[in-house]
Amino acid sequence: MNADNGRPFAMQDHPAGTLSVDQMAENLSAFAIDRADIKSLLGAIPEGHSIDLNRLEYELAILKILSVGWGLAFFMAATDTNKTPLTQAFWEQIRQISNNVSTLMETTTGTRIDYFGILKERLDTFVEQMQKRQAKKTDPTSIMGPVFANACGAPDDPVVILAGTKMFTLTLGAVKEYLAAVKIKDITIH
Repeated sequence: MNADNGRPFAMQDHPAGTLSVDQMAENLSAFAIDRADIKSLLGAIPEGHSIDLNRLEYELAILKILSVGWGLAFFMAATDTNKTPLTQAFWEQIRQISNNVSTLMETTTGTRIDYFGILKERLDTFVEQMQKRQAKKTDPTSIMGPVFANACGAPDDPVVILAGTKMFTLTLGAVKEYLAAVKIKDITIH
């Protein structure tokens, strides 16, 4: 949710609420990398807390991107013909952004990283943990916080667990709200 105007993403640019798949993917990817809510969560960390705030910010950014992807998978019906094109377009946008991040890191530090590969590794970790605990019919939000805290190097820290849980929950809620508020343009073939 873009806190600046209280409306999901860039809806103000499309008052009819009807967008192309590419426009929706652009909005979702822009939201996924927006740092406003990350800064808000970081601001809620108690002063003097032992967590490395840079690492926490980095992991929150990763979790937010992954949460947008999960939101698409979870909130769009399997029968929705736009689900696959939208999901593919979103992840292609994220791949391009990741390539830019990787190039910037190489330019500024001299070290090449594969940011998209990092996203995929973290996704695999989250999915693996969800599958392990799925037999217990555990709510995914109760899994995300501890797995997130482990990725931050603070596996038992309740503040970090809460930060991860909040990022996951807020992001999913924003994606759900956005998907409910917009309509994808029908594609006409001539």
